[in-house]
Formats: sequence, structure tokens, C-alpha cells
Amino acid sequence: MDLSHLQEQLASQQNRVPPVEKWNPEFCGDIDIQIKRDGSWFYMGTPIGRKPLVKLFSSVLKKEQQDYFLVTPVEKVGIQVEDVPFVITQWHQQDDLIVLVTQTDDSMVVSESNPVKLMRDKKTNELIPYVNVRRNLWARLHQNVYYQLIENAQTTQNETGNALTLSSGEYKFDLGYF
Repeated sequence: MDLSHLQEQLASQQNRVPPVEKWNPEFCGDIDIQIKRDGSWFYMGTPIGRKPLVKLFSSVLKKEQQDYFLVTPVEKVGIQVEDVPFVITQWHQQDDLIVLVTQTDDSMVVSESNPVKLMRDKKTNELIPYVNVRRNLWARLHQNVYYQLIENAQTTQNETGNALTLSSGEYKFDLGYF
């Protein structure tokens, strides 16, 4: 299967995500919603247990500079995010492409459009892989997914030394250095 066909298929699933980047309503203040490091959502210190509600909130999530907001065409409220709003909880290979899935069921093909980058973890300061889900919203790989991908990685040489590298179609990315 070619990348463009799979990306179109996944994009049609993503059409349920509103165009929040086009919405610039007035800021209405902060709301006591927090996305924890493990990807769970809390309201006033209580877990939001209804997955459809979490998926709805995640669909109207927007990041501006370092701040996160839930937006509608007429409202914008600030929320807190411990690390990044998404966690990659599943993955599968479709032909030579790697498809990642978040805790909110967002799917993406690892590619130039959804790149994997090694970034510093805010808590541990270690370099770990994050993937761009959409716009400037990122996901951290769950530890289980990370280890499963490492099992499929190849050792390569690059400017920083030895790397664990994977390919998704023509796109190559590193999972770590040693």
C-alpha cells in the first residue's frame, strides 16, 4: 500500500477534528482540567472516565507557544498539561509503514507529516521519542510501544554515533542513541 492512500484514509478519520487553528476567540480564563503524564484527563482532581468526552475535548485542543487551550469558535479556556497531551498506546505495521495510535484513538502514519523526534523528557531530562500527532500537538511513546519498536530497529551510524533506526516507507527516524 502506498503512503498517500493510507494517509488519505487516516485523514478522513481525522476529519472529525475541528479546524481549531482557524479559531481565535476571546480567552475566558482557566478551567481546572489537567492532562497527566500518562495521558489521563482530570477535571477538578477527578479522572474523566468517559472516553467519548476525553476524545471530544482532545479534538478541540490547541497549543499556543507553551500553553494549551480548549477552544470553540466563541470560547477559549486554558488547561494544564504535565508533558504532552497524547500518549502512543498502540502501533502496527501496514506493509512498510508504521501506524501509531494514541490513547484517544487518533491514528497517524509515521512520515514527514507526522515525524518522530528525540526530545528531552520534562521529568527525567532523557532523550525520548515523541511524534507529532497534528498541528503542534505531540505524543510520547508509551514505554511498551517504545520497547516493541526497539525490537524492530536497526543499528545505524550517524553524526551522533550509533543509533536505533526505523523506517516507515521512505521516512527514517531514530529511537535513541548509544
